[in-house]
Amino acid sequence: MKAIIFDMDGVLVDTMPLHFQAMKTAVAEIAEIDLDERTFYLLEGMPILEMAQKILDLEGHKIHAGKTSLVTLAEKIGMRKKQIFMQMKQIPRPFDGVRELILESLRGCLKAVVTGSSKQELDTILENNFGMNVFAVAVNGDEFEGKGKPDPASYLAALSRLGISPTNALIVENAPLGVQAARRAGLRCIVVLNSSPLSVFDFRELIKDEYNIFRDMNAASGFLLSWCAAES
Repeated sequence: MKAIIFDMDGVLVDTMPLHFQAMKTAVAEIAEIDLDERTFYLLEGMPILEMAQKILDLEGHKIHAGKTSLVTLAEKIGMRKKQIFMQMKQIPRPFDGVRELILESLRGCLKAVVTGSSKQELDTILENNFGMNVFAVAVNGDEFEGKGKPDPASYLAALSRLGISPTNALIVENAPLGVQAARRAGLRCIVVLNSSPLSVFDFRELIKDEYNIFRDMNAASGFLLSWCAAES
């Protein structure tokens, strides 16, 4: 049997604007950095501490001798980002057409979800939008502490739990680091941009065929249905 493995944030549900706003506020408060949206989306998938360190590095943030270390500053940013995100108390909703696709249209395929978000965030989103038993496998970020994308560990775990061969799996991603993780796992991957500020050009070194990059999940639905229905 075939399986489609979905990234969650930015693919199934519109969470990325919330995550961006939380990180933008955190780095502004703690490091006085005005975080660019495009920079954030290019780093999507990294563990939060690693992302904070990368942002500090990209912005040329200088830590003077005797002051807070770079790692400590990144830890403060990560903790503040999580705090701000929790204070938002918003349950993100699926993108247009996603519920119908997951609950009705893709009955012929196994479905899995893989996310770098916490188990609590994953469970809340699944329970409020899809139901807890819709996905055959659900992998959360708590299981792979410090192994965010482009590390392939989470996708390899999903593949193992599904019990299928790599040739029968398809990844649906929205971020360059996620595509890299899929490729390192030896899995085919398509991209859906949805609300991302990134474009086809940001994936040109990763996805050679631009017809495998879709503007949103509605545009990708025909491809997913055809792939699911095709012979293994």
